[in-house]
Amino acid sequence: MAFLLPKPAAVIRILSLLLLSGAACADEVACHTTYGGEEKLLVAKSVASPYVVSVVQVGSYFQFRVVFQKEPRDLASIKVYTYADSDDGSVPIHQATYPYPPAKTKGRYGFTGLHFVYEPVRDGELQYWCELRP
Repeated sequence: MAFLLPKPAAVIRILSLLLLSGAACADEVACHTTYGGEEKLLVAKSVASPYVVSVVQVGSYFQFRVVFQKEPRDLASIKVYTYADSDDGSVPIHQATYPYPPAKTKGRYGFTGLHFVYEPVRDGELQYWCELRP
């Protein structure tokens, strides 16, 4: 019984497609936050709808939300929201939008750069930066 092996070029093409499709599926956004001396790593996976993403409490005052959407292509973006947790509910105090895929950067603070967000009442400071990870 004889087996037919594919040509090396075909094998390379197939492996490249598999690797590329796997990398595209494995992306996640990792945001590093610092508030009141406490550091947290918040990881966001890609979602089909921004409405399913909840806020994450950071300290006693801030709420943080990352919406990472790859599809549809015309809506592909990474959006970072910071809210103040007040008695009347969440109040948006900061929002940043980045294209997906983000521009390649070699800096220490990922594709967002280092952000500083301030509490409007207590003068506290939240620092964050985000990176795209496989």
